[in-house]
Amino acid sequence: MLTRFLARFRPSWLPPFQTNPLPITNQTMNPQCQSPPLPPQPQDQPLEIAIIGCGIIGAILALGLLSKNIKVTVYEQSRTLRETGAGIAFTANARKCMAMIDPRIVDCVAAVATTNGDPGNPNNNMQFIDGYTHRPDEADDMSWKKLYELSTGPKGFEGCHRGHFLEEVMGLIPDGVVKWGKRLERVEEFGVGRVLLRFSDGSVGRADAVIGCDGIKSRVRELVLGEGNPASYPHYTHKLAYRGLVPMEKATARLGHYRAHNQHMYGGPNAHVLHFQVAKQTLMNVVAFVTDPGDWPLDQNMSQPATKDEVAGAFAEWGPTVRAIIDLLPVELEKWAVFDSLEYPAPTYSRGRVCIAGDAAHASAPHHGAGAGVGVEDALALTFLLDMVQSGNKRRGQTRFSLQEAFAAFSTVRRKRSQWLVRSSREACEIYEWNDPQCGSDMDKGYEEIKRRSHKIWHFDIDGMLKQLEQEYKTHLRL
Repeated sequence: MLTRFLARFRPSWLPPFQTNPLPITNQTMNPQCQSPPLPPQPQDQPLEIAIIGCGIIGAILALGLLSKNIKVTVYEQSRTLRETGAGIAFTANARKCMAMIDPRIVDCVAAVATTNGDPGNPNNNMQFIDGYTHRPDEADDMSWKKLYELSTGPKGFEGCHRGHFLEEVMGLIPDGVVKWGKRLERVEEFGVGRVLLRFSDGSVGRADAVIGCDGIKSRVRELVLGEGNPASYPHYTHKLAYRGLVPMEKATARLGHYRAHNQHMYGGPNAHVLHFQVAKQTLMNVVAFVTDPGDWPLDQNMSQPATKDEVAGAFAEWGPTVRAIIDLLPVELEKWAVFDSLEYPAPTYSRGRVCIAGDAAHASAPHHGAGAGVGVEDALALTFLLDMVQSGNKRRGQTRFSLQEAFAAFSTVRRKRSQWLVRSSREACEIYEWNDPQCGSDMDKGYEEIKRRSHKIWHFDIDGMLKQLEQEYKTHLRL
């Protein structure tokens, strides 16, 4: 099964799938208010999967399932394409997963990615340096400091804009697959082996199973874990990320060509600064992380307007290079509250024929820059498992109830690695900000620890994951 899957990279496309809305207003679980009966389904009819959320992971998963002749409808609560945040980067490991899902996704990355450093001789390193220590009245505090370079491999650090990448991916999805303006309210059992989705606008949808890719504030996670469960919601990490874009000409004039055109991370006490180039090296993306002892209610928008003065105050005692980077920021910018799921991790990623993936399952802080990449691994895992389900139904006449076994296998296999990422992302922030009890302000120790953790992310055994998924799925079927 695994060999056959790895060989079938080239997708075969379906015509657009249209959902026929049902005039249902009562819950099917109420015996006095039954929905219309479900017509008999042929055993070899393609699976129908509903994906909630049309962000990066939802869109990539849709392409993967469509390539396996699985019918897909994606329900997105916004009315137009929208991806928040500025920069994102995919490692070679994530791009390998994309190629196994649909090779054209890798082309989407290439279309919008920005080379780190000289395009003719790319710099494939993540670079770390002390941004805090400096001498009084020093104009250049970098010339005498050690620069730590962590090799990511060929094209291992190419940044792009999230929205630009998602636009490229969406261009591959056939018309009619995505339904806009659909906010999910609940999911109900419907007929034999089917689920009914109810939306806030009164419309409904039907499917064999539901996969929630609806991000950090996931409604599907609430339905899987329970609305009163604290694990159903993300929690504030007491970190703020100030983000701004600087014209490259301005950045180069202030910082020099090498510094402006190459990614750098500046560590220091209780804060750190990252910058890398985007938009084909026409812009330098700056992210400044600071500690916030206050609270941030979940119902408050995670992005709020901010000013450069707020950031400048947090870095007033830092070295002149970091202060110059902060000074380059626009007067008005945005600050993002960093939430994750560390304190209350999801004990499972599935319940029956409902499953969660990506940030909906394991929202992490951005300090490893790997949340989206691990979400792409999820998309590959689900594509692989649901292809097995559909092939098994055709071959053995199994019912669609095997979907819950596939989702259970996904939860079992994917949970350990993805929850490790959530914890390690928090701990990486402590290393960058000199709060780790083992590393402190020792940049040598911090570099070695970040390298160890990064290699665990970058050098993941993808084929081994697929073998484990196949074994776990077959084990669940036998139970």
